[in-house]
Amino acid sequence: MKCPQRPGRRLASFLGTFAAVTLAVSGTAGAQPAPLQAGTLGAQAAQSGRYFGTAVAAGKLGNGTYTAILDREFNAVTPENEMKWDATERSRGSFSFTAADQIVGHAVAHGQRVRGHTLVWHSQLPGWVGSISDATTLRSVMRNHISQEMAHFKGKVYAWDVVNEAFADGGSGAHRASVFQNVLGDGYIEDAFRTARSADPAAKLCYNDYNIENWSDAKTQGVYRMVRDFKSRGVPIDCVGFQSHFGSSGPPASFQTTLANFAALGVDVQITELDIAQAPASAYANTVRACMNVGRCTGISVWGIRDSDSWRSGENPLLFDGAGNKKAAYGAVLSALGGTAAAPPAPAALPSS
Repeated sequence: MKCPQRPGRRLASFLGTFAAVTLAVSGTAGAQPAPLQAGTLGAQAAQSGRYFGTAVAAGKLGNGTYTAILDREFNAVTPENEMKWDATERSRGSFSFTAADQIVGHAVAHGQRVRGHTLVWHSQLPGWVGSISDATTLRSVMRNHISQEMAHFKGKVYAWDVVNEAFADGGSGAHRASVFQNVLGDGYIEDAFRTARSADPAAKLCYNDYNIENWSDAKTQGVYRMVRDFKSRGVPIDCVGFQSHFGSSGPPASFQTTLANFAALGVDVQITELDIAQAPASAYANTVRACMNVGRCTGISVWGIRDSDSWRSGENPLLFDGAGNKKAAYGAVLSALGGTAAAPPAPAALPSS
């Protein structure tokens, strides 16, 4: 049985509690709450409402080391090749999603977001598509491909790279030559986005490209003008993906400016395929900080898990070595992701009389 507390002891207890709460709330002059540190990339990114993801290959999901890192560290996935046209519609009107379903099923089971990659791209395209020369036919084929694939994954894909790499390298700032550009003209990108919105109104619709990280480059400016035009005319575009395949020096000095300028148009920005030659810790940290400093930079994905999984494996560009060990860049990224400041404790309730 709890003995009743004498009034004097009760008052002393209250004063002690009040003093402790006052110190906890006010602290020393100028003190800031300590950041909450998470132990994995995805968990740390989630503290600021972002994701940290990776490209995934269905054929590697049977590798225990691979899946252990995938499931522990990442809260988003992008199928590396399994959603591309040559993997999903090798012959006209005949669709197969077996490998992509394997990745999506694994992601759903582990609470990971899925970025769909990619619906319309000039590369990894079946020969039958590339040989179409009639605009009416190609437009119908493109719309059907977008609609069928998005319908299959509706409700499971957070964001789609609707059109990938449509702008030319070099100083023109123009669209690259492709069967879509050559047969359908400039309007095919808008057509693809409008078709995608109809197919899955809830999914984020992204344009994705490489070498658009430096603000002054003609290619960057070409994409910027397109996004600005789309937003001004109500063409449905929600995000721009920056592939960010960097050399060892990391991002250009203007990278954060580029992200901020695109975000100011009213779209989210995402780092979608990050890898950096030799994985310098400072270069990775600078890249992540650029995203963290832009409110509408909603997530980062590295293009592969271990160096041995990378398309640039000879450059060792990822956060884990071939054996699955964390590299120095891993710690730099985890630190750069920061975290949400811990909320001060709520004032204690005054004791009842």
